[in-house]
Amino acid sequence: MVLGSECSNLLQSWQQILAPYSIGYKIKLLSQLLSRKFTERLEPFGLTQFHWLVLCCLWKTDGLPTSSIGDQLQQVGGTLTGVLDRMEERGLVRRERDVEDRRIWRIWLTDAGRELEQTLPPVALEIREEALAGISADDREVFSQILNRAIANLS
Repeated sequence: MVLGSECSNLLQSWQQILAPYSIGYKIKLLSQLLSRKFTERLEPFGLTQFHWLVLCCLWKTDGLPTSSIGDQLQQVGGTLTGVLDRMEERGLVRRERDVEDRRIWRIWLTDAGRELEQTLPPVALEIREEALAGISADDREVFSQILNRAIANLS
């Protein structure tokens, strides 16, 4: 019977690492739910989440080199280039060569790209508030700090 008891204890301790109980599974599920909701809300604007991320970078600092955007988003150049192509076609950004180093392309918001800064962040805030409803400001801060620590631990 000792073996049966040990197996039971072992399985019980594994519960915390097995789906749907594991923190990794729960974080992935939360990510998928947030992603789905945000994708639905971006669709009427003809935007993807990747467009949103690029716009966020440029709203913070317009005229970034393509490589800086890629570094911030941890994206490889080819993927980012295609996204920037589509954003340029839609009139959200424009590319210009750097005046000091012609090898560098800088990405600038157009008026249309800047206008979205008034529209899209409130959409993101609504989704965040929906997801965090019933969670106090203090608990939200702790949750954010825990996620930051876990990300740093694995980076």
